Amino acid sequence: MTDTSRYPTDWLTIPDLVELLDESLGRVRRLIDENYLVGSRRDGVFKIPAVFLADGRPLPALRGTIIVLHDAGFDPDETIDWLLTPEETIGMAPIEALLAGRKSEVRRVAATLA
Repeated sequence: MTDTSRYPTDWLTIPDLVELLDESLGRVRRLIDENYLVGSRRDGVFKIPAVFLADGRPLPALRGTIIVLHDAGFDPDETIDWLLTPEETIGMAPIEALLAGRKSEVRRVAATLA
């Protein structure tokens, strides 16, 4: 899969998140540990897609979706790739559908992946 087919996003490092969210390093790490955000190593550095944030906070619909994908056996890289890649049954990238308020549909499709 090429990056051109994926939903476009910038990538944020942990220090970027600390600054952007105006939270402590410990709090940012907790957001990741508690599945409010998901990240992985990209080019050797742990990064999180910027599109996972909305209005300076983690996208509210993201946490439950991450948990459904983890329950289906997805690792963080696979979770990010699935969220950013157009999904035929949804008609767009799952993250795009989440941003549009279609979390039930996204989670229903994610649940079928187990």
